[in-house]
Amino acid sequence: MRALLDVVLIVLDIYVWVLIIQAILSWLLAFNVVNGRNQVVRTIWQLTHALTEPFLKPIRSVVRPFNGIDLSPLVLVLAVVLIQRGIIYYVYPNVI
Repeated sequence: MRALLDVVLIVLDIYVWVLIIQAILSWLLAFNVVNGRNQVVRTIWQLTHALTEPFLKPIRSVVRPFNGIDLSPLVLVLAVVLIQRGIIYYVYPNVI
């Protein structure tokens, strides 16, 4: 059972990194640092967007942009970290 919890924690860590990549890539695209027509950039954007948007969309409906800054990725990262900490401190020690 602990192996399954370890896998869940690793997946959550990877998801946080996907959120960070999505945020950085959105900034780079917004400031025209990278070309959005590039096939590699477009593929990375579509992959990260497909992985993050189902969870960010409900958060965006509750948390509105603050002075043009979208805070929903930050809220989602905090939620994922809270879930990780809950697993580490409360679930993991009680599993045999």
